[in-house]
Amino acid sequence: MYSNTDFAGGRGYHFKRSDHQDMSLRINSEAPNFVAATTKGEIDFHQWIGDGWAILFSHPKDFTPVCTTELGYMAKLEPEFTKRNCKLIGLSVDPVERHGAWAADIEETQGAKVNYPMIGDPELNVAKLYNMLPEDAGTTAEGRTAANNATVRTVFVIGPDKKIKLMLSYPMTTGRNFDEILRVLDSIQLTARHKVATPVNWRNGDDVIIVPSVSDEEAKAAYPEGFKTIKPYLRVVSQPK
Repeated sequence: MYSNTDFAGGRGYHFKRSDHQDMSLRINSEAPNFVAATTKGEIDFHQWIGDGWAILFSHPKDFTPVCTTELGYMAKLEPEFTKRNCKLIGLSVDPVERHGAWAADIEETQGAKVNYPMIGDPELNVAKLYNMLPEDAGTTAEGRTAANNATVRTVFVIGPDKKIKLMLSYPMTTGRNFDEILRVLDSIQLTARHKVATPVNWRNGDDVIIVPSVSDEEAKAAYPEGFKTIKPYLRVVSQPK
């Protein structure tokens, strides 16, 4: 898919794009690949994901109050994502060198150490690549405020196939609900393994819905213990193991 490589400012970043790549991202779009500096060293994003899942969540600036609470909470929640074979990675529109001092503040104020990598994006390349900033936003984070970067507050859930499974964007004044992201990950992983969907407010262990593409005969074979038909298109069954 990628044929061109652009080098950004000689700082160890490069971004792979095809000449005809549609830069609008949607569910099931391929997550754009990039190589960039992080607090854990340089990574190639797709290689870093490997054969598991990943969550990329972005921030408009270092030392912002709402993001400080978010990064701390994700640090506490990281073991739950690890159980689900899912890596975490943050991004902030500031250089990596500033992330270390911010991480110290996060540990002091939130009581949790950030062990997952944080991407530095001082030339706004990843933010643009993921459509969080427009192409005409410039090429440097210097002189930009969090308000300038307000749209860099998105969560991407990415599957082992490197496809985007979920995108959620938040305003600057509203802290993200990462318990919800964990719930969604449980649903996405379950429905990737079985021909089911999860109903409103579903939690891991609750009943699920048999998808309409599965016939009653197929459903009876798959679920010999039985299922409940509320409507022909709405059939409920215990969560498969």
